[in-house]
Amino acid sequence: MWKFAIKIIVSCLTLIVIFAIVGLMTTAKPAHRMTTVFFSNWTSTFDQSIFSFLYSIEQTPYRLLMENSKQYKDYVNYTLFPFTSLQLTNVNSLIGKELPGFATYEQRVIIASEQSDDLASLFHESGPPLEDILAERDAIDDSETAEREPDGEFLDEKVVFLYSSHNRESFLPHLPKETKPDRAYHKEVNITKVSDRLAHSLEKSGIGAAVDKTDITTLLHEKGWTYGKSYEASRPVVQTAMKQHDNIEYIFDIHRDSLPYEKTTKTIDDIAYATLLFVIGAENSDYEKNLTLATTLHTLLEEKLPGISRGVITREGPGSNGVYNQDVTENALLIEVGGYDNHLEEMYRTIDIFAEVFADYYLAAEKVSK
Repeated sequence: MWKFAIKIIVSCLTLIVIFAIVGLMTTAKPAHRMTTVFFSNWTSTFDQSIFSFLYSIEQTPYRLLMENSKQYKDYVNYTLFPFTSLQLTNVNSLIGKELPGFATYEQRVIIASEQSDDLASLFHESGPPLEDILAERDAIDDSETAEREPDGEFLDEKVVFLYSSHNRESFLPHLPKETKPDRAYHKEVNITKVSDRLAHSLEKSGIGAAVDKTDITTLLHEKGWTYGKSYEASRPVVQTAMKQHDNIEYIFDIHRDSLPYEKTTKTIDDIAYATLLFVIGAENSDYEKNLTLATTLHTLLEEKLPGISRGVITREGPGSNGVYNQDVTENALLIEVGGYDNHLEEMYRTIDIFAEVFADYYLAAEKVSK
């Protein structure tokens, strides 16, 4: 009799705990709730064998099938991993969160082109000491620069805002005295020229674009901040732009990647193009909306010129900003264009294609909204 009573008490306590947890989850402030994104990210890290093991507990025929196939069953890992993210057979899971910088490379590949079938080739971002970035260097801009009309003739209504959190990122082909990738930085011949080209191409399609020329690197130096705080330094720039231009709908943070030529270039019909990569900060609570835009543009680029986009990835966790100012609007993206070995001409070819694709996307969306 007393065993039955204990069972009843345990069952009641279990129900109380369940209702208490559900109550906390549903009544907490939105910022503190465990959203579907949380559960999706949590379960997406599970090894498939965990689900097979759980299913086998309830289904005897399936369990017998697993035993007959001699599938290895690590009960300790099955129990430990879902709640601690630790795998005794995986050293990375044991030290990845503890060693500074080790988790910098944590990312999820959402879409990858056929040319980017390995994670290591998708994205690498690093920053040398600020003094090296600020150092004076000789540079040559032998590219075919866009002939821009006087500012007064440009569209007054700005729909797209372009800026660069790492504004001094430059390219070795334009730095005659530099050979080291971690010294490919310049105060003038840098990634902002790609933003200029993009703005010019968008304006020709009837889409107003504003380019920010703030020297974020100098701001970091003045504040005594490290290179890792670049996105914090550029955030006021984005917020100010949103206030000054009421019509801004899209915000693109333009970068160049820190990967070698073979990883950032696609040759099509004997013409070299710098490839694109879309990076989404998964620590933004509404990052799915930014992700939708990135995946759509990637798909359209692949239809236009297969291989020009390396894909879409998300970034989060220690060693990563995780937001990239993309919480300001659902149409904010970080776009990596080429790498330190690319020539500006290769980047201009690619950014012109991107401008065409984006213009088609934007005008179609405008037509639908009207």
